[in-house]
Amino acid sequence: MGHAAIQLARWAGATVITTVSGDRKAELARRAGAGTVINYRTDDVIGAVRDVAADGVDIIVDVNAPANIETDLEVLKAGGTIAIYAANPGEPLTVPIRESMTKNVRYQFILTYTVTDQQKQQALAAVAEALAAGALRVGDGYGLPLTRFPLEQTPAAHDAVEQETIGKVVIDVAPAT
Repeated sequence: MGHAAIQLARWAGATVITTVSGDRKAELARRAGAGTVINYRTDDVIGAVRDVAADGVDIIVDVNAPANIETDLEVLKAGGTIAIYAANPGEPLTVPIRESMTKNVRYQFILTYTVTDQQKQQALAAVAEALAAGALRVGDGYGLPLTRFPLEQTPAAHDAVEQETIGKVVIDVAPAT
């Protein structure tokens, strides 16, 4: 998801700052188009973001808001949005009320299955436009390596996912032509 978020944000004209957990993922994020890549395990995330966006960022796409909420609020611009689209089931999010209020933060929770038909149609149209413009690319050179398996090797593909293969695992259901 991070790969698509980077590419779509770049296509929309955004300056992309992203956080990653290691050097391999940092290189892939750069290939996807991220302008600034910060290793959250080794770098000062707040300082690094402030170096690029002294006044803060407009939008944060967060996949681990419970762990990141304090950092998010530190680097978010007044009136900014935190878009949250992943969490462990039942995991609570403690929202710092005063800090959120003073910045007029907008929290946007996203679950594809529950958006309206109109929102889905708008998203499909935007993604189709991005695809037509060549903005969404895959492969190692674009920051999203593909590991392919023929249909008869589906168990091996499953193992690759469980072993946290970086990129996408693809099962080819028909022979290549």
